[in-house]
Amino acid sequence: MEKQKKIIAVNAGPRKGWNTDTLIAKAAEGAISAGAAVERFDLFRLEKYTGCVSCFGCKREKNKGHCILKDGLTPVLDAIRESDGLIIGSPNYLSELTASFRALYERLVFQNLTYNAETPCCGAKQIPVLLIMTSNAPEGYYTDLLNSYRKILTDYVGPTEVFLSADTLQLKDYSKTDWPWYFDAQHKYQRHETVFPKQCQRAYELGAELASK
Repeated sequence: MEKQKKIIAVNAGPRKGWNTDTLIAKAAEGAISAGAAVERFDLFRLEKYTGCVSCFGCKREKNKGHCILKDGLTPVLDAIRESDGLIIGSPNYLSELTASFRALYERLVFQNLTYNAETPCCGAKQIPVLLIMTSNAPEGYYTDLLNSYRKILTDYVGPTEVFLSADTLQLKDYSKTDWPWYFDAQHKYQRHETVFPKQCQRAYELGAELASK
């Protein structure tokens, strides 16, 4: 009997029930539909943690592929290491993914980086990755950023697909702010009603595809 695959889903956004949270949930549902088991982590609800502290403990022979820092990210890193796939999502804040995402990203990647040209990655196995980013900016605004993440994650974690949900709704009611001069609120509402459901369906499909690899 074939062993059930285990997929890790990581939410690097703070807002429960909003765009990133919803898309990750849909991708996880897709993975489950393909027969996988899913374990989820919400980075904003973990115990205290940091990004890489440059201790270089993961460069010692006995620790290769293992970040030795012990904090709230340790169980996430351990779970990813033993998994068959990773779904990870983050909103874009100030033209970057969240600080919480970056903390995990630094430690996930750096533990596998060897500085050896012949064997640059010491990870025990590669796993497929689905990186989801949400942003209120238009489509195509962050192509270079996403391509950079795709390349690094592919090199040091496993083959990575990126999915962008752009031009997102930020608030339920823009009239309570002075933002309407900057955002077309009606456009945002309409897009959330018509486009975002299609993006949720696509996230579901991508989750199923990831679990089937």
